[in-house]
Amino acid sequence: MANIKLETWENQVLKNYLDGVRIIRIPASRKKRLVVLRWLVRKFELDIIYKEYQVNEIISNHHSDYATLRRELVGYQLMERENGLYWRNRASLWKSENEIMHHRI
Repeated sequence: MANIKLETWENQVLKNYLDGVRIIRIPASRKKRLVVLRWLVRKFELDIIYKEYQVNEIISNHHSDYATLRRELVGYQLMERENGLYWRNRASLWKSENEIMHHRI
């Protein structure tokens, strides 16, 4: 039951912040931002290594501020970065908002 409520809430967040395939605005709330970022990271294929310009192109299809969103994807540990290369983490490795905030401190 809790999962259904969470899924409904996440769908409502996406409805409020997306216009189909574009992000209308980046949420100020960390919880809502994480929902939008999880939606965005699914635009990247698993097991593919991307160059920074490729990451920028994919994000640009959904929002003009690709630099902020790219940093956020890495900061929220949805993607990893090393030597200018990026890759998507598997959903099973994604951390909760509490884990991320605790790790940042």
